[in-house]
This record gives sequence, structure tokens and C-alpha cells, in this order.
Amino acid sequence: MAIDTTTSPSPAPTREPLDTPRLSTRDKLVLFVLCAAQFMVALDFSVLNVALPELGGDLGMSPSALQWAVTAFALPSGGFLLLFGRMGDLYGRRKLFLTGLAVFGAASLLATLAWDPASFLAGRALQGLGAAAIVPTGMSLLTTTFPEGPARDRALGISGTLLSLGFTIGMVAGGVLTDTLGWRSTMALLTVFALIVLPLAPGLLPESRTPERPRLDVPGAVTVTGGLLSLIYALSTAADHGFGRADVIVTLIAGLALLTAFALVEARSQAPLVSLPMLRRRTVAWGNLGGLVTFSMMSTVIFVLTLYLQEVLHLSAFETGLVFGVQGVLSVVAGSTAARVIGRFGARRTLVGSLAGQGALIAALLGLGTHGWSVWLATAAVSLASMFHLGAIVSYGLTVTSGVPDEEQGLATGLVTSTQQVGITVGIPLLGVLATTSGDLLAGVHTVLALDALIVLGTAVLVGLGLRGRKTASGTVETQPLGAR
Repeated sequence: MAIDTTTSPSPAPTREPLDTPRLSTRDKLVLFVLCAAQFMVALDFSVLNVALPELGGDLGMSPSALQWAVTAFALPSGGFLLLFGRMGDLYGRRKLFLTGLAVFGAASLLATLAWDPASFLAGRALQGLGAAAIVPTGMSLLTTTFPEGPARDRALGISGTLLSLGFTIGMVAGGVLTDTLGWRSTMALLTVFALIVLPLAPGLLPESRTPERPRLDVPGAVTVTGGLLSLIYALSTAADHGFGRADVIVTLIAGLALLTAFALVEARSQAPLVSLPMLRRRTVAWGNLGGLVTFSMMSTVIFVLTLYLQEVLHLSAFETGLVFGVQGVLSVVAGSTAARVIGRFGARRTLVGSLAGQGALIAALLGLGTHGWSVWLATAAVSLASMFHLGAIVSYGLTVTSGVPDEEQGLATGLVTSTQQVGITVGIPLLGVLATTSGDLLAGVHTVLALDALIVLGTAVLVGLGLRGRKTASGTVETQPLGAR
């Protein structure tokens, strides 16, 4: 049976839909709390990276063990997203969001005060667990608080901006804090964020859950969580040690097998964790593909550019941070205009155009060389690419969640945030290692950028074709399920 979803509204005959929606004071406070929490989690993805060498020396962690400072966070934050998103639907999104904030804040304090590797890694793992509860429930609260249309477009635009900006600011702030106050200050910053957000949230956020209370799909939860944990471990470890290690091969196979089992379980479950009819929606399938590619390929670009700027052009960590600082400023500009762009052209066209723009500007980075002017090319191209990247983030989130009933928003946003986490995780081990293992770093960077651009541009074409629908009399787009004729 066909499923009707509005994916690309036609331009309205009047200016009203394009006007910036007015938010009440309470709406602004709700948006502040939700976006501050998302920003805090995004900051955690990158703020510790440049502090790892000092952290290792202070706690006595070997260079090979330092990868666990990142992996210990990535495993639970990615592995439990779908489970916690569904638990929020069933048992209360506000309740789980507040629990996640409390766990994240306490874990950040533990990581700040860590006295040995075990205590630090425990703090990082608990941070990841808190993030897995915060991200899907926070986005569900956002999409159920702000009605579909201009208000939600604007809210998601601001949220997407802060998500991208948090990752970028984390790279800059991590270097500054580590140089001035030491590595512990990076974890203390996250503690402060949690202490600001947690007291405000209970009085502002409404509780929301599905009207019915079906049983939790335990077999689905076990297989999908185990599959994601295995997959993220394999990819995170491969980023540092390659795909030849036995544990990488075993966990990669186990992850794929468990995710296959998850699909089989969901097909037979009466109360599935993931609704297969939802996954058959073209908006969900193709929207998430666009999100996966924009996140994975942009994180790869930032990774290889960091290597290029410091190892080829010999910029300092501070100078490298300034390059990405420009990128962050333009991301804010993109986020402030994303709702208007989507209102005029629709989420589908914005997603396709944003992917095409991101791919074209990544291709422009192939002109990088050893000359001093290359830093200006790198700054301009990656900053403009990030503007298109931000447009893709907002439009893919809207594409996936538009038309989804409130009782399934946790599921839809769980898919969105899982795509974000997996995208950030897979890009660097799949492509970035081509630069780090190349005998000629500049040649390796060019290879990665060329493949990156081709993947993004190819995905733009596929998503454009996959999201095509026929206009109905009302002007909306009717999108058939995958496989329908």
C-alpha cells in the first residue's frame, strides 16, 4: 500500500510560509535547553582529540590504549541510540532525557577527576550512555514540541547548526583549553554544560510518550544494540590499526550478522523496535542515505585536512583551529538561512542540492598543494562545503521525520541520530586510512578527497532519483514505498 508523505512542498503563492516563524518566550527557552544539550554532546565528540597525548602521559596510558578514550564513548553512544529512542517513545521522552543529562553530567565529573585509566574510561563510557539517551529523546521532544512546518524547520535549522558548530568548536576549544588549563578542563567544560541545562529542563519540557504502552521488543533490542556495538568497535579500531586485526574482522562479521538477525526479528515481531513499513518509506530510506553520506564524508574531509594543514603546510594547532573556526562561522550563517531555503525549495530539493554543493567543493580541494596559498583554498572550500553540509543535515532530518506521527517520532529520530553516529564513525576508517598509510601524504590526501567527492556527488544523484514523487492535487508529493510500482 502506498504511503503518502509530504517531502517537497511546492513554492507557495504568497510570502507568508517563507516568513520567519515567531516563537514564544517559552518556545525559545525549550529550544535553548534542547539545543544546548545537543551542542554539549557534539562538543564531546571532538573536544578531547587534541588532548589525548597529554592525557596519556598524565594517566599512564600507552599510545595504543589512547584509542579507547574515543571508542569508550562511541560504543555506547552509538550502540544504544535506537533502544533509548524507542524507550523514550514508550516510557516518556522527558524522563529519559533528564536521566541522560544526569548520567552525562556525573560521568563528565568522573572523567574530570579520573585518577587512573580505568576511572577515566568508565567516565567516558557513561558519557556515551548518557549521550545515547539525550540525542534521540532530545530530537523527539523538539519534533513533537514544534509542529511540522516553518516552526519545526527553524528549530531543526538551529539544532543542526549547533550540532555542526559543536563538533568544530570542540576541535578549537580542545587545543586552547589543553594548552592553558590542561586536559581535565575539556571534561570540566562538559560538566559545566550539564549543570546549566539540567536544572532548567524539568520545568520547561513537557512529557510525551505514545498513547499505548506495548511491550519492548527485547530480541530486537538485543540484536540491534549488539550489532551496532560490534560494528562501531570494528570501525573505530580499524581507524587506528587497520582492518587486518583479528578482533576487527571478528567484530565486523558479528556486527553484520547481528544486524541481519535484527532485520529478521523485526519482520516477525508484533511490537517491533523498528517498523519495517517505516524503513520502506522512500523518505526514510533515501533521507537517511543522504544523512549517512553527508556526515561520513564531511568528517573524513576534516580529518585529512587536519593532517594536511599540520603535516604538509606545517601550520600550528592554533592556526589549524582558525581554519576550522571560519568553517564554524559559516555554518552558523547556513543554519540561520536553512529554514528559508527549505521553505522555498522543499526538503528534497534542498537535500539534493546541498549534497551536490558539498561534493563540488570537496572536489575543489584537489587543487591543494605545497604552496602557501593552498591554506586560503582549504579555508574557503571547506567553509563553503560546510554550509552545504549544514543544509544537508537539516533537510535530511526534515525529510526523514516529516509525515511521521508523534507516537513514532522517537523511532524516526532514533534512525536519524543513529545515522549521524554511524556516519561520523565510518568515514575516517573507510577512507581516512588511505591518507595515513600512504607513503606520500599529499598524494594520499588527494586520493581520499577524490573518492569523497565522487561518493557525495553520486549520492546526490541517487537521492534525487529515489525521492522523486508525483504531485497530488493539493501540491504535496506522494512517495511510494520502496519496491512499489
